[in-house]
Amino acid sequence: MDNLTLGFIGGGNMARSLIGGLIADGRDPATIRVSDVDAQQLDSLKTTLAVQTTSSNRELAEQADIIVLAVKPQMLKQVATELADVARRRDPLFLSIAAGIRANDINRWLGGEATIVRAMPNTPSLIQAGATALVANSKVSQAQRDQAESIMRAVGIALWLDDEEQMDTVTALSGSGPAYFFLFMEALEQAAISQGLGAETARLLTLQTGFGATKMALESSEPLSTLRQRVTSPGGTTEQAIGAFEEGGIRQLVDNALKAARDRSISLADELGEEK
Repeated sequence: MDNLTLGFIGGGNMARSLIGGLIADGRDPATIRVSDVDAQQLDSLKTTLAVQTTSSNRELAEQADIIVLAVKPQMLKQVATELADVARRRDPLFLSIAAGIRANDINRWLGGEATIVRAMPNTPSLIQAGATALVANSKVSQAQRDQAESIMRAVGIALWLDDEEQMDTVTALSGSGPAYFFLFMEALEQAAISQGLGAETARLLTLQTGFGATKMALESSEPLSTLRQRVTSPGGTTEQAIGAFEEGGIRQLVDNALKAARDRSISLADELGEEK
């Protein structure tokens, strides 16, 4: 992939994170181009990352072998429609990181014959700790799948889905998921403060406990249920807390939350895709 030109349409935070991760992995900044309507954004990218910049999406599309669509979902139709003739003539790989826009809708806007990978990264990608799901349309080759995966692995893990319909559940799980963990940690912190701990002590213990538990889970091949049971001694403090969570219906609550987020993801994709 090192000999291919990589273009980013949109130079916001996620694009900047991906570019930074790719450069950190050894990619030559001279092979990366970015287009954006914000001149200050382009100046910043050129100064800090030494990439090539342009204010013209068409100019970028004429030069890039892989085009990362990193604009807001509401802008994607306009951007894609303007590139339809370039997509038909050059057939680059389009990698969309715009949340909620289905590959079929992107393909329609690009003229109906585009090569597309749709990716759903999450906000920890901004610190190279992201989780991304990818799905490809039928035109994407194995080499292009590898290229798309390599780009997203610059900011974390990247996993392929068999069916694009699963992307709505991914959106509910890993896309929205960081907020769920923030909420739980916020509740833990507040509960500890209410029981007498100092605010800074409660914060640091909460964050380090969350980090440590996640690290243990990542480094273990055992199920989460097994890890939980190992720290839940019969008759001990942890068992009492777990019992309170279970009596409060935590599992059903989480299930309801993911279903609500998934259903909203579906409805948003319908709304955005119907803007023909």
